[in-house]
Amino acid sequence: MRSRDRILQSLENVYRAAFGTAEASGDTERMEALDMEYQRDQLQLELLLDIRDLLRPGEEDSADRTISLLEKAQSIRKLTKLR
Repeated sequence: MRSRDRILQSLENVYRAAFGTAEASGDTERMEALDMEYQRDQLQLELLLDIRDLLRPGEEDSADRTISLLEKAQSIRKLTKLR
């Protein structure tokens, strides 16, 4: 499984390349749009990675204490619940 840092670095590399192209052509509107899109995509990706981490079996999931799928779903609900 790819690490969180590697995934976020890949996202940044894609946006840097697109931003560099827009910057070279002097397209300030595209640069602003890319900046906003990058921030949005980064937040969405971090949320998905948090959900992945909640679903992945961890050290706490030993033979003595196994987290049920229902408990994992409740953890995700708490994470994504709007207040």
